[in-house]
Amino acid sequence: MYRSLLCTLIGLASMGANAIEYQLPTNGSKLVGNVEYYQVPENEKESIADIANHFDVGFLAVMEANKGVDPFLPEPGTMLTIPTRLILPDVPHEGIVINLAELRLYYFPPDKDSVYVFPIGIGRIGRETPVMTTSISQKIVGPTWTPTANIRKEYREERGIELPAVIPAGPDNPLGEYAMRLAHSRGEYLIHGTNKDFGIGMRVSSGCIRMNPWDIEWLFPQIPKGTKVRVINQPLKETREPDGSLYVEVHQPLSKSEAEAGQAKVVKPSRALVNAVESDKQAITRLSQALQSQEGVPIAID
Repeated sequence: MYRSLLCTLIGLASMGANAIEYQLPTNGSKLVGNVEYYQVPENEKESIADIANHFDVGFLAVMEANKGVDPFLPEPGTMLTIPTRLILPDVPHEGIVINLAELRLYYFPPDKDSVYVFPIGIGRIGRETPVMTTSISQKIVGPTWTPTANIRKEYREERGIELPAVIPAGPDNPLGEYAMRLAHSRGEYLIHGTNKDFGIGMRVSSGCIRMNPWDIEWLFPQIPKGTKVRVINQPLKETREPDGSLYVEVHQPLSKSEAEAGQAKVVKPSRALVNAVESDKQAITRLSQALQSQEGVPIAID
């Protein structure tokens, strides 16, 4: 079952990071989970990255839901919204679904009426993770890393680092302890772990999908070779619930260039969504506000 609402005063030390499991609705709903809240302690120094890791959600997801909060030293006493309520993506609920816009990976196990949700890192500007429908072609324990010529050149010119042709498995390997290769474009894209303590829930990779070490350690044995993988880009998700209520979840669209980074980007609603609210002025206003605020959490429109 999905995790219940947590008391706002629970300390992070009492929580362990693990896969978040949501029970799939059986009544046609696409809305799952509960929003959780966390109050920044008075006498401890915690960054948003620390808090995101403990709740096993993405860094940018927490920042979206808490506009204006200092990412490095949030003000003690601040009540943070933890984005653990969500709308399921509008694709078949099977295998692995990766929504680039929300920096989340969904795993729909074939033998359970549930879904597991993980924060991920994806390709940065210039090395974008592509939208694709593919499958898991190879599973690797202790992967080696063979950086491409372009990556070696980038490290040399921008960081002054001369990468070896092959980096063996071990603590210095940026792929972490587990990797799953995608059957796409000569298999150059992976879902893998990491040896770094940052970058999950951000655009930092060279195109691969990066997971927290504890998340891929859990996910890796669950995924058989051949599992279908859909990589999508849906910054706007919506659902008309069984009780008639309409919800939207809006994420900041991915920047396509460095010039766009940091700028406000427009999310355009579908014609069907516009038609659904056109006779309700309050719903139109709420939809407009949600499209502009891009908080990354479900918002009731009508």
